[in-house]
Amino acid sequence: MRIHLDTDLGGDPDDACALALLLGWPDVEITGITTTIDPGGWRAAYVGHCLDLVGRSDIPVAAGAAMSSSRKEIAKPVIGDERYWPAGIAPRPAASGAALDLLQRSIEAGARLVGIGPYTNLAALELRRTGSLAGVEVVVMGGWVTPPHPDLPAWGPPRDFNVQWDTAAAQIVARTADLTLATLPATLQAPLRAVDLPRLRASGPLGDLLARQSTAHAVDSGKAALGPAHRGLPDDLLNFHYDPVACAVALDWPGALVEDTTLVTIVEGGVLQWHRRPDGRPTRVLTGVDGPAFTEAWLVAVERAQA
Repeated sequence: MRIHLDTDLGGDPDDACALALLLGWPDVEITGITTTIDPGGWRAAYVGHCLDLVGRSDIPVAAGAAMSSSRKEIAKPVIGDERYWPAGIAPRPAASGAALDLLQRSIEAGARLVGIGPYTNLAALELRRTGSLAGVEVVVMGGWVTPPHPDLPAWGPPRDFNVQWDTAAAQIVARTADLTLATLPATLQAPLRAVDLPRLRASGPLGDLLARQSTAHAVDSGKAALGPAHRGLPDDLLNFHYDPVACAVALDWPGALVEDTTLVTIVEGGVLQWHRRPDGRPTRVLTGVDGPAFTEAWLVAVERAQA
């Protein structure tokens, strides 16, 4: 299967965890990687560092949009914190339009697009090259169709960063692509735990990087405190596999429960929400994840990427 990854790697380490999964999944060809909301090409540089750790400099990478098309704001990646990234990494800006060119080449090669950051690059491709997303299979991490299970954090749609950071882009992708939503509430069923760290560290240099970043992020984001506070979460919670699950959905992994429905997007008070309606667009929606099976599949993929 051919996959193009569009990512905001460089903040929450789940993006890097998702890239590791794709690198180690059998029979996957990554046709290209574009970075979104990437001021100055820092996120592209971090992608390049991850690829270098596993000897995969053959995959083309291009920095894309610098900011949200809705908010006109910048979401800065982590810079200068050696708990996340080693010193000496230099930004990798790209020429104007390079990310759109790479996206277009991937589409022409028959790749399925996987968006695990705000959908700014995907929308820009459709706006500047009308019809580019028509009929193209796009799997995105994000969307809020049903609430989380009562034993999980009682978050609502405002928590859905990929959608809310650029609502205009989300609406464009929703009305043009052949869309699958890896909804945030469903991905909460796939936690990353401290018990996974020894195996992750032992897998190789990329696994060690993911372990260090996830440990730091658990404290910085407050996620380490969620486990003891919610019955549906393990006490040793570090993070949620939001983006890796989205990639697994794109790869047709059987442990993801996906259903067909029809949805419309409505913006109320600046928050985009998805509603089931008979007159909506056909959309595939992730509704459940086999969490333990996913953890094992992900760890095996990370190990294989570095073998």
